[in-house]
Amino acid sequence: MGRLFWKSFFAFWLALLLAGVGVGSVVWLHRQAEAEFESTPALPGGPRAAVMLDAAEVFLRRGGPQMMREVLREWAEAPGKAQLFVIDAGGRDLFGRELPGDLRAALASGDFRRGPMSGARRVLAPDGETYTLVARYERPAARGHLLRRERPSPALPIVAGLLASLAFSAALAWYVAKPIRSLRGAFRAVSEGRLETRVQPSMGNRRDELADLGRDFDRMAQRLQAQIHSQQRLLHDVSHELRSPLARLHAAIGLARQSPEKLEMTLERIERESVRLDELVGELLTLSRLEAGTPGAPPVTIDLMEMVASIADDAGFEAEASGRSVHFSGAGEVTAAVQGELLYRAVENVVRNAAKYTAAGTAVEIMARRRVEAQESGTPGTSVTSGAAGVFEIVVSDRGPGVPEADLEAIFEPFYRADNNAGTIGYGLGLAIARRAVVSHGGQVCARNRPGGGLEVTLSLPLA
Repeated sequence: MGRLFWKSFFAFWLALLLAGVGVGSVVWLHRQAEAEFESTPALPGGPRAAVMLDAAEVFLRRGGPQMMREVLREWAEAPGKAQLFVIDAGGRDLFGRELPGDLRAALASGDFRRGPMSGARRVLAPDGETYTLVARYERPAARGHLLRRERPSPALPIVAGLLASLAFSAALAWYVAKPIRSLRGAFRAVSEGRLETRVQPSMGNRRDELADLGRDFDRMAQRLQAQIHSQQRLLHDVSHELRSPLARLHAAIGLARQSPEKLEMTLERIERESVRLDELVGELLTLSRLEAGTPGAPPVTIDLMEMVASIADDAGFEAEASGRSVHFSGAGEVTAAVQGELLYRAVENVVRNAAKYTAAGTAVEIMARRRVEAQESGTPGTSVTSGAAGVFEIVVSDRGPGVPEADLEAIFEPFYRADNNAGTIGYGLGLAIARRAVVSHGGQVCARNRPGGGLEVTLSLPLA
């Protein structure tokens, strides 16, 4: 058990104990007051005692001791009546009852102002003898019987309450500390390189903040695992791509040594492989800079429509040699502050990629347009358009083999090559650089297969 478990356990237990002590104290004080009130054997005085004493005085004055005995007999048989003592000068009760000890002591002292003798009266009977009348209210017999019963010991409920509070506090502390222990173990596992670790299975069906934290941890671990796997794959692909031109360079150098008469041809081969290596390293540096978010050249204001038209013209000139063509459609002027060289390379990569994969005798279609987005006006149900805001879209379509639907996102990963394009030349970095360049400008790039065959790539750039 960790420290958090014990802190939570004692905090919950202390709170339960304090609550139990508070409630128990209130109940105990109430019962003590009730027991003290109920344990009083008699209540002297009061309006009912005064009425009874008045009646008894009348009976004693007019009928004497004999009538008083008859009245006491009837009153003794009536339930709920007060207990009336008629005491003669000798300290004996007229009805022959034994006087309570406190009443005998009060009678001996002659104090009629307080205690059990408060409210007592002295009455002169017809026979000339003086009697003392005392009225006392006794508790009902049934209730007195309950009061006289032995009260159960409080030890059993106290022990049961302590055990119940211990069990409840332990369960609550375990419920709070268990997911935190799972998270701690998962963090330790990730720090040791076990990126496949997940905590959601150990959370069960929890729907609280700790479960949300566990889900956030799983997303973080999944993202880290994907990034590290991507880096490892990138390192592997870079090593593979560098190995081929280096091997060709090594072979060309060996050939030059063995056949000096072919030196000119060999040097051309070495130069060609060096250029390819330079291009590969340049693209890798560009990709690395984009993924790291390193600031590039300061933005400059250019005409995006003119830039796309220039790229289309250059690509069309190169495509004619292989029996392909490039058609561009777009008009007007669309200016924006962008990193011109980076964005130029992004669009050029997409266009050259389409020209490379489109079938012989077909054309690559490039459409550039400014799409103005509608904005809600202040009047309900109406909208207006703003010429100062919108999106610049570049749609590049080819008539190549297309891409499997499952790989439409994968083509933007570095060094990706579809199985149906294995015979083409390139490193698989162009679309990856294009997407990251457009995303760095706040835009997005997506791809879809065209009806009838081919791929369509759309680049969207927000305009300020």
